Amino acid sequence: MHTELDFLREQQVSEGLIRDLEEFRSRYDVEAAAQTRLAKPILPFYGKKILEMAIAGLLQGENLLLTGAKATGKNVLSENLAYIFGRPMYNVSFHVNTSSAELIGTDTFRNNQVELRTGSIYQCAQYGGFGILDEINMAKNDAVSVLHATLDYRRSIDVPGYDKIDLHPAARFIGTMNYGYAGTKELNEALVSRFMVIDMPAQTEETLDFILGKMLPGMKDRARHQWIGLFLDLQQKAENGEISTKALDLRGLMAAGKTISQGLDPFLAVEMGVINKCFDIFEKEIVRDVVRTRIPEEWTCHDVY
Repeated sequence: MHTELDFLREQQVSEGLIRDLEEFRSRYDVEAAAQTRLAKPILPFYGKKILEMAIAGLLQGENLLLTGAKATGKNVLSENLAYIFGRPMYNVSFHVNTSSAELIGTDTFRNNQVELRTGSIYQCAQYGGFGILDEINMAKNDAVSVLHATLDYRRSIDVPGYDKIDLHPAARFIGTMNYGYAGTKELNEALVSRFMVIDMPAQTEETLDFILGKMLPGMKDRARHQWIGLFLDLQQKAENGEISTKALDLRGLMAAGKTISQGLDPFLAVEMGVINKCFDIFEKEIVRDVVRTRIPEEWTCHDVY
């Protein structure tokens, strides 16, 4: 029985899925060259329904596309899936300059001859990894064209000037995308059809309590309640269009909590982690007012820990 799967049992994920997961893990070993890419996530993902959807799809050989607003846990889920499946993880952060050469590989001169220096998608295919395609809707056509044959029933990569390689049977790809970021675009229908799509739900009081309990275990109950309320208040304002999503930063909120444990004044910590993420002076004042309703300026670190 794999201890990596304990958090699935704690959330009462289907025992049938867990059994099939254990069988998958025992069927596919990880080669020595890819062992360094096995990593335990900092935070376990909380959400039974989403986990069951993702696990079922991946067990059937499907690729996943995680969509949704900022701070819904897309990257956390991706890391957790690679971990529970026991597969090496290959991260590709797409941007407007990502080319097919970076994904497949480029020619390099080694030992007096031209060799292929393999890229992340090539290695993922070779070693049966989980490829995390972050911000896939920022990829330009040159990069997307590589993915078409890789993600569909052909499960292969044609390397120009070299051989065609078939994907390892354990290889899977998980794409993530946010809506409305600068540089993003609509994914074309052909690419979307190669994924099963999971629309990630917004954070709730329950999920935030779980996350903060894991990441900031020494925080007092009263302070944790205010931290949760602050995030939910900002999330509501962002959904209503009163502020942008810049201040809706769960990483920043947790970073603020960590700096308070170092002795920093709580309001100053949240100013660094949340308020100053807004560069528009009017938006910054709105966020500052929201913070004031949740975190009194007279609080000290001893009110939080």
